[in-house]
Amino acid sequence: MKKVGLTLGKFAPLHQGHQFVIETALEEMDELIILIYDTTVTNIPLSVRSSWIKKMYPNVTVIEGFDGPKGYSNERAYEILEEQYIIRMLDGRRVTHFYSSEFYGEHVSKALGAVDRRIDEERVRVPISATMIRENPFKYREFISDVVYKDLITKIVFLGAMSTGKSTITEALAKKYKTRYASEYGRDYWTEHQVDRRISFDSFDEIAIGHIKREEEAILKANKYFFVDTNAITTYMFAIDYHGRAPKLLTQIALENAQRYDLFFLCDDDIPYDDTWDRSGDQKRKTFHKQIIADLHERRIPYITLSGTLEERIKVVDKILAEFEKYNNYFGEKILNKLYSN
Repeated sequence: MKKVGLTLGKFAPLHQGHQFVIETALEEMDELIILIYDTTVTNIPLSVRSSWIKKMYPNVTVIEGFDGPKGYSNERAYEILEEQYIIRMLDGRRVTHFYSSEFYGEHVSKALGAVDRRIDEERVRVPISATMIRENPFKYREFISDVVYKDLITKIVFLGAMSTGKSTITEALAKKYKTRYASEYGRDYWTEHQVDRRISFDSFDEIAIGHIKREEEAILKANKYFFVDTNAITTYMFAIDYHGRAPKLLTQIALENAQRYDLFFLCDDDIPYDDTWDRSGDQKRKTFHKQIIADLHERRIPYITLSGTLEERIKVVDKILAEFEKYNNYFGEKILNKLYSN
């Protein structure tokens, strides 16, 4: 007889305790089904939580339960609602084993006519809970997969023309918030590979790939916030400036950048120009700054302009971060509040 396992949860977020249950089931079963509930305990969308499992366990059948019973109770009336919902979501699929680490393993397995397979119910093997992680993901980093952890971090990118203070504010904020940052890969690449202050057309793809790699390595050690100096959109603008066009890969990466970061800050060109050998003058800075703004508008990317001194700029970022919630409708809510408060 084919052995089919089922486990369920909110996975808010997915952690090693959940993984222990899932991986035990995968070892013992011929097939595994995972039912993921929608929930209000986290802003992380169900689709994102579902994607973690799909990426890490591609052979598992994932069912997204957007309309499951609300709450958490051991009262029989609630148990019946939950059992009925699970059976409905299985849609006729036969389950032989129910995997869990909770008290509900007993009543759910009975309703399904399945073996009650309880895993590490006392949390001895993996002493962690999703509640603990939600309170401080960085503290319990060891219990969180890289795939999941990256989605728990708020990613903030700073854009702008040359000599607008991107590097300075990125490093300063990372130090203030005791976290990591990604420096501009393109500047390092240009310094090493430039010939007569120029780089080749194909080099821009290498810059885009190298910058993402730098980000992906640094974010795994970030604490709540991750600050990024420049991104593929600026690299794209430089390619257009140098060659009148951009490589296909860079163009695609720049297009995807709208979803890659949670907050976009544009560093204004109101600070004194630092006329170093690798730059092309203040007039070029002013023109490039306008081009970046036009490109952001074309891409329909909301951004916040930072002007003034470093201290004044940091105050603005501090205020935004104090109100910002990842996966929440930040800009929409702020605009509506402003309209209704006038």
